[in-house]
Amino acid sequence: MKIVFIGAGSVVFTQGLLADLASFPELAESEIALHDISAERLAVAETGARRIAGESRTGLVITTHRDRREALAGADFVINMVQVGMHAATVTDFEIPARYGLRQTIGDTLGVGGIFRALRTFPFLDALAADITDVCPGAWLLNYTNPMAMNITYLARKLPRVVGLCHSVHWTMDGLADLVGVPYDEIDYLCAGVNHQSWVLRFSANGEDLYPRLDAAIEKDPELRRRVRVEMYRRLGYYPTESSEHSSEYLPWFLRHDEEIERFRLNVGEYVQISADNVATYERARAGEFEPPDATMEYAPQIIHAMVTGRPRVVYGNLPNHGLISNLPAGYAVEVPCLVDRLGVHPMAVGDLPPQCAALNRSFATVGELTVRAAVDGRPEHIRHAAMVDPNTAATLTLEQIWELCDEMVRAHSDLLPESLREEMKP
Repeated sequence: MKIVFIGAGSVVFTQGLLADLASFPELAESEIALHDISAERLAVAETGARRIAGESRTGLVITTHRDRREALAGADFVINMVQVGMHAATVTDFEIPARYGLRQTIGDTLGVGGIFRALRTFPFLDALAADITDVCPGAWLLNYTNPMAMNITYLARKLPRVVGLCHSVHWTMDGLADLVGVPYDEIDYLCAGVNHQSWVLRFSANGEDLYPRLDAAIEKDPELRRRVRVEMYRRLGYYPTESSEHSSEYLPWFLRHDEEIERFRLNVGEYVQISADNVATYERARAGEFEPPDATMEYAPQIIHAMVTGRPRVVYGNLPNHGLISNLPAGYAVEVPCLVDRLGVHPMAVGDLPPQCAALNRSFATVGELTVRAAVDGRPEHIRHAAMVDPNTAATLTLEQIWELCDEMVRAHSDLLPESLREEMKP
């Protein structure tokens, strides 16, 4: 079996996934093909991978490839974790909007940062999908690259076997289990929505609804009420599956207000520092400092194991909404539980979300739909339309400011954007 890592120069993530794969005896003889366009990053990734393979005492075979098609040839699974533009593009995504007074925390999923991260990723996804179709048409593409919902919506037009993976549901439920004092392995839950804004629809253990325990924990600890996601739960009745920092920039009520930023302890521009820390971690690895990877609990190794062995398991995946959530837009990627077995990934239909949750998801999805349409149809005006309807952007800037900001972002990222979207526009 052959598993290909695209963007393997993301050293820490690569090592975590490898450690998980090495923990499954049934996968011990797999070929792990590492691909990155940077020779230096690829060499650093190879060093760490070979060390993990050696210390795990498995038969994992590590190969490295600068040529993507060579890496993909004969692949069974392709794991994508590419970040187009790297740290420099991330800095641009924050610095230019900040000059207009637009605050962002993470900027990788929605808002101006998410829109332009998607637009510079789509050309890469075109090329990757074409290569997979040519040299490994039966492979499953397991995507970790953000913005997840936009990328999966875009990719699903090109590939029949693609699923988006994110750890937000797992770690949300792990945290909630801790808050209510029940071991994670004993809880049952159902979540659904869009990636980074799914909802905990059911939360129980041994038939007991655990939401009342969560209410008691929140009432007891005033500091919990200083989290955006707790505030959303108190107002909406269902707990969201993404962190307060992420959640705050998908909504119109928080980042434009100084007092709300202080009240909810929001770190404006947080991802710039996270990105810089990632660069520093890579530099340490390049210098030979090896940190043994922790178990990641990521879904990709679990999916691969389930498909190879036929032992079914349930994970949370992002796939186009074809009858999965009935009150969200058809075709746009949604996050739902999925059964995985030897035959593939089978998403479970959830039906209607609570109307208040669906309403927020629809505003979230509208931004992504317009961004995807901008690229698919070559319509640069849809970039501006996406920013116009983005909740945080619309709550902060005037229409004139939004169009001027989009023009400046287009100029800054022009070399990475589809050619049809590089023009500036006047209303």
